Amino acid sequence: MTTTHTLSTAEADLVYDVHGPLPTADGRPPLFMIGQPMGASGFTTLASHFPDRTVVTYDPRGLGRSRRTDGRTDQDPVVQAGDVHAVIEALGAGPVEMFASSGGAVTALALVAAHPHDLTVLVAHEPPIIPALPDAEAAERARGAVRDRYEAKGSNAGMAAFIAMTSWQGEFTDAYFAQPAPDPAAFGMPGEDDGRRDDPLLSDRSWAVSSYRPDLDALAKASTRIVIAVGEESTGTFTARTAAATADLLGQPATVFPSHHGGFLGGEFGYPGQPEAFARRLREVLDTDG
Repeated sequence: MTTTHTLSTAEADLVYDVHGPLPTADGRPPLFMIGQPMGASGFTTLASHFPDRTVVTYDPRGLGRSRRTDGRTDQDPVVQAGDVHAVIEALGAGPVEMFASSGGAVTALALVAAHPHDLTVLVAHEPPIIPALPDAEAAERARGAVRDRYEAKGSNAGMAAFIAMTSWQGEFTDAYFAQPAPDPAAFGMPGEDDGRRDDPLLSDRSWAVSSYRPDLDALAKASTRIVIAVGEESTGTFTARTAAATADLLGQPATVFPSHHGGFLGGEFGYPGQPEAFARRLREVLDTDG
């Protein structure tokens, strides 16, 4: 049984889905799954592998079904953490367990820092935190080049540049910047410009996410068990490096999960991972004490 709810705040109408009963049937906390810029639809397959758990998913403000009324277009993890906190309060079933992907993992770290009693455990999968990298300045330059390509040539060219950036192995060296701009056709995409410039991933609207600096003191004091996760197929790539660097800041090794950055995906976006194996690993990690 899935029910859909809308939580209206002063700045947004937040739409979230509850898959299963509340109170939960097994007495465990709900399992909240969040992403950014991905919304609830990206967790359909992963949630299906937890039929015994009550799973909560949501669309971040301004994305998917969640309408923002604050007049802004930027995606700030601190603001989004406040939204997630409001949803957890509305559930009346906290604290929750959380799996957070990509930008959602950054939001989740901000949530633990601001509201440490909201989560018992957080599995933060490949948070793209640039300041954690030893080559942070070069990574910011690479990020800026993606934005510039998007602004100049549109979504397909921007996405080609984004894929080239996020799949680059190792630090962003002179060799990376010496490459010609990638051709969208090389990734099976048309070269036409659709005219839009509001993509949250390719524009600078999500730069607050990748520029976020975790509050290490607050995270260290929190009772939440934090696990930084990385895909086994991601080795050497941008988000694998940010995950490993973030884990190092927290004094832990990154915990390896099956597949790649979207390893929990089924056919939602045409880049499936290994969702069954991923879910099995997530269940193991959630069930581990300490």
